This record gives sequence, structure tokens and C-alpha cells, in this order.
Amino acid sequence: MQKVDSKAILMGIAFGVMWASAFTSARVIVQYAPPLHALALRFLASGLIGIVIALAMGQNWRLTRNQWVAVVVFGITQNGLYLGLNFVAMQTIEASLASIVASTMPLLAAFASWAVFGEKIKPLGVLGLLAGVVGVVLIMGARLQGDIDLFGVALCAISVISLTVATLAMRSASSGGNFLMVVSLQMFVGSAILWGPALVFETFDVTWNWQLVVAFSYTVLVPGLLATLIWFFLVDRIGATPAAVFHFLTPFFGVLIAAILLGEKMGSMDIIGVLIITAGILAVQMSKQKPTSL
Repeated sequence: MQKVDSKAILMGIAFGVMWASAFTSARVIVQYAPPLHALALRFLASGLIGIVIALAMGQNWRLTRNQWVAVVVFGITQNGLYLGLNFVAMQTIEASLASIVASTMPLLAAFASWAVFGEKIKPLGVLGLLAGVVGVVLIMGARLQGDIDLFGVALCAISVISLTVATLAMRSASSGGNFLMVVSLQMFVGSAILWGPALVFETFDVTWNWQLVVAFSYTVLVPGLLATLIWFFLVDRIGATPAAVFHFLTPFFGVLIAAILLGEKMGSMDIIGVLIITAGILAVQMSKQKPTSL
């Protein structure tokens, strides 16, 4: 694992913007198409494009054992559960709220690292976790006073737990090269497990218009393929836990993009809550930094 350098920071910011934009494009898609069908098709398209590019780049199917683990675990937890549940949830909740819930992932990852892997958390890290809880409570408290779909929020909460599992699974499964091939194959895993629920629970009823075409195409190419590829490179470069800090960009950019493109509003408690969550995430990450000798 390398130190976080300027290249890693640029990669992380690019990932954060792309990842956050997916909430807005997903919100548009589910207004005109059934969410699970749309997501299964998105993964199928992203996977096919990715494999063609990977083969053209000289990559191959000979993955390491850890990479095959990453393909299956990441495909199920991130693509199938995290994104699948988010797509369903955004039929009834705003993109900004979904992005705020997703921003708690680094805090959950830090907590799980302590609870599951026995990593020690310094006092600053404990304060960061508590700050994250306070921020979420403030946001949820303000939102609950308005018209909010609790079932949709619950789906987002389950989805972010799945994303935490996906991130922790990358601790030992991100090396070995063939990154684009790995990304493409885990897209197929996500598509495969979504087709069953899509065919059972949904009717393929689509309202075709330019908004749907643009949103779907963007989601396939940018958040679906490019952002995931950058994430794999970032985790390989600096490690899963340091890379997770860039998810703190999700609420800011998620709310900003949703406000610009969808006209969604954010109240004062949302702003305060996002700032507290961000401070909490940074505190957790700072607590993990080893002091450097002069």
C-alpha cells in the first residue's frame, strides 16, 4: 500500500464526483423504467463494453483466486444489493437523501474493521464515529418531520451495509492486474442476480424519451464502468480504508448535482448533518494515520 499522494487524491475526487452523480441519473431512470430491469441491463451493457476494452488492452481471464473472490463478492454486495436496493428506493425518495445515507459507508467500514478484524480505534476515531452518528440523527430527524418514505430509507440503509461488506472484501482481493476485466466480470455477476427479482417482481413497462436514454447511457459509461474502475485502481494504490474516505464527497456532490439537475432542496439540518458526518469521517481517517518521523 502506498501513501496517499496527489494522483490518489485526484483519482479519489474524480471517483467521488462520478459516484455521486449516479444518484441523480438513477433517480431519472427509475421515473421512466422499472429499476431492477434497468439496472440489470445497465450491468450487462457495462460488462460487455468493459470486456471488449479489456481484451483490446491485452488483459485476460486468468485472474488470481483473490480476484475471483472480489468478482463474486463485489458483484453481489455492491452491484446486486447496494445498487439494486438504491434503485428501488429512489422510486420514492430523493437522490440527495440516498447520497447522504450512502456517505456513512466509511464510518461503517471503520466500525466493522474494529468489530470484525480487531483493528484498534484511537480516541479520535471513536469521536469520529460518534460524530457520524450525530450527523445521521440530525439529518434523519429533520427529514422525518416532512414527507419521507421510511421503507425507501430502510432499503438505503441495508444497501450501505452491503457496500461496506464490498469495501472490506477488497482488503485482500484487489491485486493481480487485469483490473478492467475484474470490473467487467463483477458487472455480469450483478446483472445475473438481478434478472431473477426483476422478472418475478416487475413488469417491463418503459416510457421511452430522451431523458431516459441520456441518463441510462451516462450511468452505463461513467458511474457504471469508469468510476468502478477508478475505485479498483484507488484501492490497489492506497488500500481499502484510506480509499473509503473519498466517499465523504458523496453527500456534497450528490446533493449539489441533484439540486442543479433535479431541483431538489436541502435544509439547514441537512447541511449541518453533512458537515458533521464529513468531520467524523476525517477524524476516523486521521486516527489511522501513523506519525511520521522527522
